[in-house]
Amino acid sequence: MDVESVKVHKKLPIQKVLKRSIFILVGAVLMGVGLELFLVPNRVIDGGIVGISIILSYLSGVPLGIYLLLLNLPFLMIGYRQIGKTFALSTLWGVTILSASTFLLHPVEPVTTDPLLATVFGGIVLGIGVGLVIRYGGSLDGTEITAILLNKKTPFSVGEIVMFFNIFILGSAGFVFGWDRAMYSLIAYYIAFKVIDLTIEGFEESKSVWIISDRHVDIGEALMARLGRGVTYLSGEGAYTGDDKKVIFTVVTRLEEAKLKSIVEEIDPEAFLAVGNIHDVKGGRFKKRPIH
Repeated sequence: MDVESVKVHKKLPIQKVLKRSIFILVGAVLMGVGLELFLVPNRVIDGGIVGISIILSYLSGVPLGIYLLLLNLPFLMIGYRQIGKTFALSTLWGVTILSASTFLLHPVEPVTTDPLLATVFGGIVLGIGVGLVIRYGGSLDGTEITAILLNKKTPFSVGEIVMFFNIFILGSAGFVFGWDRAMYSLIAYYIAFKVIDLTIEGFEESKSVWIISDRHVDIGEALMARLGRGVTYLSGEGAYTGDDKKVIFTVVTRLEEAKLKSIVEEIDPEAFLAVGNIHDVKGGRFKKRPIH
């Protein structure tokens, strides 16, 4: 075993490697299900390398899995050099499972031949699969790797670059499958995009809360007693008045947001309250305490 491998294993214990591998496997299989049992039989495509592979497979008769693997390999090599070994290996694992899944599922009868049902449910299943893979450190599409690298050299965001690629690819579907299928493909892509976000962020979306009030102690104690959430007091200074201020910071779930607002309103109707979305929460004391 070389030195680099030892370093990787030190950073990623075997339990984390195993967990990552399992969830990427599940995600890749789900994407294969979304493609072969919903989208592909109804001539609805996804964006990125997957969309290009579907078009090429339809025109040439070559199995979809071969194009998925071959077209992603150059991007995997680039990702290995520019992004990192762990990401590249996770992506290779996911793409290999996805390719194998399309081979195994291709002979299976599609779940539905209704293009609208196939579009909606295919987009949902595909989005869950891709979201799981991304959440656990991999990728199933080379255009995402390209977008990450181009983002460093151009003024465009990763999302804008991916969108440009996909508009071109989804537009190409109109010439191959017909414009009605291109519109279905756009719907499937939009649904998958939203489900990917939901899968990555989780159903219990967290909220960061900032409260400025002269009654910060009362509000802080009420939040701890009635919501079971920990709070942090930060020191601040009003730019206009120069007065010292105490800022309450806490994190709650989306379902607790309304109750938090009512508690603050009840104690200090004049309090300043700001709420923002958080994609991930780790460490600290985010876990709820028992409410007395």
